[in-house]
Amino acid sequence: MLEFNLEEGMPIVDVALRRLTAIIHREKALGTKAIKIIHGYGSSGTGGRIRTESRKYLSSCQRRGLIRDFIPGEELSIFSDKTRNALAFCPDLSKDRDLERHNNGITVILL
Repeated sequence: MLEFNLEEGMPIVDVALRRLTAIIHREKALGTKAIKIIHGYGSSGTGGRIRTESRKYLSSCQRRGLIRDFIPGEELSIFSDKTRNALAFCPDLSKDRDLERHNNGITVILL
């Protein structure tokens, strides 16, 4: 599974979302099944505009059929139906270091 750091270079939210859009379109065209984005969780540990706006954007992408689903890092657990479905779709996810770490600074996207 490929990993992309949306925080790299400390972009503003709009730039990070444009980067995310380009990543989704490129990787989907390449036939990639799943990607992981690193968006951080905010310097206070309670927020992070890139995280919140990325997840809003991913919800919109899912409603429009651009992506299959997404899993917030804090829900990336074998006890989650979403994660079990994702593991069936993309077995490589089972090797990801963030599985079972409840890392709210990442999100897994199923393309």
